[in-house]
Amino acid sequence: MSELRFVRLGFGEDSVEYQEAWQKQREVHAARFEDTVPDTCLLLEHPPVYTAGRRTAENERPLDGTPVIDVDRGGKITWHGPGQLVGYPIQKLPRPVDVVAHVRRLEDALIRTAAEFGVETSRVEGRSGVWVLGDPVEERAALGGLSLDFDPRLQDEEFDPRMNGPEYAPSNAGQRREDRKLAAIGIRVAKGVTMHGFALNVNPDNTWFDRIVPCGIRDAGVTSLAYELGRDLTIAEVLPVLEKHLRDVLENAALAPRAVAPTEAAVPASVPAVEPASAPAPA
Repeated sequence: MSELRFVRLGFGEDSVEYQEAWQKQREVHAARFEDTVPDTCLLLEHPPVYTAGRRTAENERPLDGTPVIDVDRGGKITWHGPGQLVGYPIQKLPRPVDVVAHVRRLEDALIRTAAEFGVETSRVEGRSGVWVLGDPVEERAALGGLSLDFDPRLQDEEFDPRMNGPEYAPSNAGQRREDRKLAAIGIRVAKGVTMHGFALNVNPDNTWFDRIVPCGIRDAGVTSLAYELGRDLTIAEVLPVLEKHLRDVLENAALAPRAVAPTEAAVPASVPAVEPASAPAPA
């Protein structure tokens, strides 16, 4: 069992600028590598900001030229801002690091947190993060009065929801009863120590996501605990619940190195990075 320290950096009027939090992550990461601090999870809220992981495509960024911060995590583009509870677990893991297992642990803690508030969530195959599953396609209402057979997203890989009206907006996925992401995950591992982490939508203005292609996913959307519950919910209410489940999952995990195949062991490999959105994949 490993001790987990929580540091609440700032919320609401004291929300933390992204670059400031990124620098704090670097400092704690260096200290954790040197074993001068225990595993540490930074918890905070950011002012509105778009961040792009290494896999972000140019056509997924805001069309209006809104500034985007390019970061060293895996995955694609996402948004952080008021009403979103962000966590950066900085944890030393046995090498070679099992990135997938780390992502799964974060998902477990977030799924348990949502469940405690009465929101049922799940994983989606090939997509990291925590999701509220939509209705089966055949049970969903038609888009724009047309049969779902004519939904352009089913036929056009280049379909851009940002240019096709609010009925396709990621923030309206709940109304369409589609799969929608409640929490995004995106990490980086350096020297066996994790950085970056997760973003849980508590009660944000999800229309911020409509300016981008969130995590590069065009056929699903985003949601929040407040939307799913149909009532207001605050960061202050969710924070202690999230801390409880993070502590339970991360402190009690049986950490093990990633299994290395004989051929893999002979060739040095870089550790994959993951981001806000799917298991060791995009966001």
